[in-house]
Amino acid sequence: MIVLLVLGLPLALGLLLLLLYIAIAFARMGFIGVMQWRDLFSLDRWQEVFSTIGRNKLRTALTAISIAWGIFVLVFLLGLGRGLSNGVEKSFARDATNGVWMSAGKTSEPYGGFDIGRRIMFDNRDYDRAKKVDGVEHMAAQHWIRGQRWGGFMTRRNGKANAFAINAVHADANFLAKHDIVQGRFLSAGDILEKRKSAVIGNMVREFLFAPGEDPVGEWILVAGVPFEVVGVFSDPQGSEQERQVYVPVTTAQLAFSGGDKIGTIQLTVGDASASQTEAIIDQIRGQLSERHGFSPTDKMAVRVQNNVEVSARFRSLFWMISTFVVVIGLGTLAAGVVGVSNIMMIAVKERTKEIGVRKALGATPRSIIFMIIQEAVFLTGVAGTLGLAGGVLALQLVERWVESDFIVNPRIDIGTGVSATIFLVLAGALAGYFPARAAAKVNPIHALRDQ
Repeated sequence: MIVLLVLGLPLALGLLLLLLYIAIAFARMGFIGVMQWRDLFSLDRWQEVFSTIGRNKLRTALTAISIAWGIFVLVFLLGLGRGLSNGVEKSFARDATNGVWMSAGKTSEPYGGFDIGRRIMFDNRDYDRAKKVDGVEHMAAQHWIRGQRWGGFMTRRNGKANAFAINAVHADANFLAKHDIVQGRFLSAGDILEKRKSAVIGNMVREFLFAPGEDPVGEWILVAGVPFEVVGVFSDPQGSEQERQVYVPVTTAQLAFSGGDKIGTIQLTVGDASASQTEAIIDQIRGQLSERHGFSPTDKMAVRVQNNVEVSARFRSLFWMISTFVVVIGLGTLAAGVVGVSNIMMIAVKERTKEIGVRKALGATPRSIIFMIIQEAVFLTGVAGTLGLAGGVLALQLVERWVESDFIVNPRIDIGTGVSATIFLVLAGALAGYFPARAAAKVNPIHALRDQ
């Protein structure tokens, strides 16, 4: 700790002094810019800028390519990072990012005289107890029809039949599945309480069982041999595969399919709870289940948990690290280009020593000399950076158009990023030209004319 402190203090102090030095440089450039603002609109001055840049075409082109490449890498990698983040968000679109699913499993640890491999199954009392846990926002339970969680059951209507996934759930299940209701409604608390034979079907189920243009709401279908009335139709952002599902009230399914009071999965959302708070809620519910069903509270297989809060936090942390890495790499590449601009301006100042001496002998002020050099540097970095920015945006559009992937969705940068990059380029160009400009302003006209 002491070693880190000893090493860190000089580094922090050096960084602070560097930032202070740069701030002073920008303040001076701002003052000079205010005093020399007319030069920005001087045709003669711009002709001098183009003439100076054109004298060393190869050197100028290589430096411009370096700057353009730096901003291209920065923009392109940031856009890909955004696309990757959008892809992960799309994969979470079907399920709530603050959702938790706790499914019954088999014991993997001996406990209370019981051997491993014992099958656990929850019941309605587990759902009622878990619902009272502090921090739970919405809660639903799923009854596994005939012991199958994802099994397909034959659904029929007017001679048409196909196997679709049947979800026997509470009304709050819609807060976890994130379905969009396109017709009718989702299951209600009244459906659950009164054990109604209500069903909510996906778009693919509707297209198979009903004729085009036919309204399915109010019609009856047979689900595993039991009649249910369609009360709603939903779509899903994940597409057709997720729309091959039917939702029915959990209480109706328990009664109709002789399931007793058994449930296989407890589903809940935790609002704005953090990852640690969510884990505490999970531990409390797992403790309740362990107490009632006699398995070890540490047995991860007895209750299998899907915690989207934790997964989402991990992805956010990963994307933050990726974004930081991308910014560091891009800025490093861009800094190399800016250093190249500074070197070019240094060489240009050296080559123009006689010219600068003549200017000063004829009455040019140090401020005008400094502004002339800065103007050239800003122009060079601005043009090169704009080309790199345009190239990065074009490359992202090509990736979006030609690369089809569920992992990269809409790889673009927002307008704020583009504006920030442009401002950074202007400031970097000004800084790259400032130090050579100061050297030029200190040229003694008599010595300059004598040396030449």
